[in-house]
Amino acid sequence: MSDTSQDGAVAMSVPPSPDEGLTPAELAAKYHLSVSGARPGLVEYVKQLWGRRHFIMAFSSAKLAAQYSQAKLGQLWQVATPLLNALVYFLIFGLILKAGRGMSTEVYIPFLVTGIFVFTFTQSSAMAGVRAISGNLGLVRALHFPRASLPISFSLQQLQQLLYSMIVLVLIVVGFGNLPRLSWLLVIPTLVLQFTFNTGLALIMARLGSKTPDLAQLMPFIMRTWMYASGVMFSITEMLKDRPAWIADVLQWNPAAVYMDLMRFALIDGYGSENLPPHVWLAAVVWAVLFGALGFVYFWKSEERYGRG
Repeated sequence: MSDTSQDGAVAMSVPPSPDEGLTPAELAAKYHLSVSGARPGLVEYVKQLWGRRHFIMAFSSAKLAAQYSQAKLGQLWQVATPLLNALVYFLIFGLILKAGRGMSTEVYIPFLVTGIFVFTFTQSSAMAGVRAISGNLGLVRALHFPRASLPISFSLQQLQQLLYSMIVLVLIVVGFGNLPRLSWLLVIPTLVLQFTFNTGLALIMARLGSKTPDLAQLMPFIMRTWMYASGVMFSITEMLKDRPAWIADVLQWNPAAVYMDLMRFALIDGYGSENLPPHVWLAAVVWAVLFGALGFVYFWKSEERYGRG
């Protein structure tokens, strides 16, 4: 059927579209369309992360290899840096301030080095998490992948670095008379729990840092305060024995102190169960599960907003 207009042109009748009158949402549902960059469901997000596991491993290894690539000593700085920190803290806190009161030198030096290595693991994961998104905007904007891959890979990088440092830590512990014993096996679950906690913390810091770049400038002060409050250089109970008991209890239950206590208990003979707060393993599990789960969900909630704006 056709009709003729006044100027003689023939206009063909066009049948109505089957999609006419449908709303955008109805059209999207009909043709299985989705918004580009939309946040996937939580289960689907976990599946996507599992599918990128090889990328996460490769990215963390590459970052670790590149970290000291410009230095002449190269990867030796992975161990040298915490050792130099331990030396400085020993000179100031061990010799000058006598922070190791109640402990012999044979116990205090392994106590100090263990605390520094363990706390550095958490500190580095948090600091790397802050810049995980904001420091990799080119990658985030150019490629489509689950953004949680970045803070997770940075936490994995710090774990690999700690494992290198553990070789030196073991040599120091043995050198001061702490021979291998059955409790050394507790190092493995301690590291697993701390890595889970650190990853959750890195995910939280990654989301905060993606929107507040100035947080990276504030973090060193926060981490330094946390270090002094966690008993890295001294025994919390011994240092605060003249203060109200609740202060020491609060400081001992903070996650950094919990994981240091577990590692020290596992490796140092003179740091026995009498220095370990009751139910400390329960605290370690709770901190790991709490931060690991909540940190992951907290990061996932903003998945579609990373790299935009």
